[in-house]
Amino acid sequence: MSHPNVVLICADQWRGDCLSINGHPVIKSPYLDGLARSGSRFVNAYSAHPTCVPARMSLMTGLTAAHHGRVGYQDGVPFDVDATLPGQFRSAGFQTQAIGKMHYWPERGRIGFDDVRLHDGYLHYARDRHRPADFYDDYLTWLRDQAGESAVSDYFEDGVHCNSVVARPWDRPERLHPTNWVVTEATQWLYRRDPTVPFFLYLSFHRPHPPYNPPDWAFEQYLDSADHCPPVGDWTGVFEEFRDDDRPDAHVATYDQATLNRARAGYYGNITHIDHQIERFLEVLNEFGLAEDTIVCFTSDHGEMLGDHNMWRKGYPYEGSARVPLVLAGPGIPAGQVIDEIVELRDIMPTLLAAAGVELPAGIDGIPVGPWREPETVREYLHGEHTVLGQSMQWIRTGRWKYVWLSADGVEQLFDLVSDPDECVNLAGDPEAVGPLTRCRAALVAELVGREEGFVEDGVLIAGRDPVTVLQGAGENPRGVAHPDPKPPAAAR
Repeated sequence: MSHPNVVLICADQWRGDCLSINGHPVIKSPYLDGLARSGSRFVNAYSAHPTCVPARMSLMTGLTAAHHGRVGYQDGVPFDVDATLPGQFRSAGFQTQAIGKMHYWPERGRIGFDDVRLHDGYLHYARDRHRPADFYDDYLTWLRDQAGESAVSDYFEDGVHCNSVVARPWDRPERLHPTNWVVTEATQWLYRRDPTVPFFLYLSFHRPHPPYNPPDWAFEQYLDSADHCPPVGDWTGVFEEFRDDDRPDAHVATYDQATLNRARAGYYGNITHIDHQIERFLEVLNEFGLAEDTIVCFTSDHGEMLGDHNMWRKGYPYEGSARVPLVLAGPGIPAGQVIDEIVELRDIMPTLLAAAGVELPAGIDGIPVGPWREPETVREYLHGEHTVLGQSMQWIRTGRWKYVWLSADGVEQLFDLVSDPDECVNLAGDPEAVGPLTRCRAALVAELVGREEGFVEDGVLIAGRDPVTVLQGAGENPRGVAHPDPKPPAAAR
C-alpha cells in the first residue's frame, strides 16, 4: 500500500479565532487561509487541557488528561506512554522527524521520532547554566555558530520575557529568528530524508507564545490598528484576588492602553510571521515535488487570553485559552469544507493515522474526524480541565453551551456560545437556563466520579478539595488497554 507523507505543524499559544479566514477583524494570515481553502477547516477545535505539557501529551498520545495523567502544568515528569503518533508512523515504515518545540521530559526523549531537533523556547526547567545548551536547545547552539555571534550569544539578550506582555521587534536579522530556523531546518532535512519511504514531519513553532518579538515589519503593521479592547464579562470579579496590574507576566491584570496595543502587535506579529514561514515551507515542499502527495495539518497546543476578561496567558476553560485553529489539507481531504463538530487535540493522532492508511493503536481516547469520522463516534460533549491559580477549572462543551466549574469555591458558569461567543454573560443563575445547567453538571459529575481529588461525593460536586497537576492513579490504567470516553448520562445528550 502506498502511503502519503504527513506534516503536522503546531504553533504554540495560537488562538482559535486568529485566522483571517475565520472572520478576524485585524489578523492577516493569507497563506494559512489559502491552506484552509484547499482543505477542511474545523471551527470548533479545542485544547481540553490548555497549557503546553498536558496539551502536547494529548496531541502525541490521543489520550485525555485523565488517562495520560497531566491535568495541569508540571515540568520534569517523564514521558511514560508507549503508543505515540510518531511511533505508529515509524512502525508503519515512515521516516519520522521532529523540529522545534517538544516540551517533554527528558528533553532528548524521541517518543517515537527517528530524530529530534529542539527549541523549546525559554523553558525555565531546562535552562541551567551548569550544563551546555547542546543538551537541550539545538537552535541556541546553531545561533552561536552564525556569523557575528559569539559562544555566549543568546536569544534572551533583548530581555523580553517568555510569559510577558512586554513587546518589541526582533533585533537580529530575520533569518536568525527561531521561527525561520524551524523552516530552515525542515528544508535541510528534506534534502537528507530517505526518498524510498514516506515521512511524518512535525514542525513545531515556539511562537506566537511570548516573547512578543516578531520582525519589525510584522510588529509595526498592527500598531496602527484601532485600540485593543478585549471583552470583559459580568463575572470577572471571580478572579480579582489574582489581579496584579504591576506584573508584566500576570495571569489577571488590567493594563494601560499602550501596553495592550503593543502586546497585541507583538502577538499578532508573531502570527503573521509564522504564516509567511509556513508559506515558505509549503513552497519548498512543492519544489521537491512532494506537495501533491503530502497531508498537511495545522493546529496549536492552546490559545492565549490576550486580555479577555482581564486575563492573560492560558490554562483556562474560556474560548481565548481553550479554542485552537485546526486545518487539514491534502489527498483525500475535501477542499473548502468548514466543519463545526466539536473536536479536540487528542483526535489529531487517529485522524492523521487514518488519513495515511496506518493502523490505529488500541486504547486511545481520540477519534478520527473529518472524512474518516464514523457516525457512531460523534462526541456528545467535550470534557476539559486544567489546574491553574490554585484550583482545578473543569468544563463541559456541548452543543451551544459551555459549563465551567471552579473547584476552589464551587463557582458555576454557563455561557450560550451562540448568542454570547465572547462569554460575557454568566447564565448559571438564570432560571431559564436551569435545563442546560443541570445537564452539563451531570455530565461533569460522570467524568469526575472516582477521581483521586474527591471532586464528587454521592453524585454531587464538592468544592475546596486540593487540586493536583499530575494524577497519580493515571498509571494504573495499563497503556494499550481501551478506555474510551465514558458515555454521557441521558440528561446531557
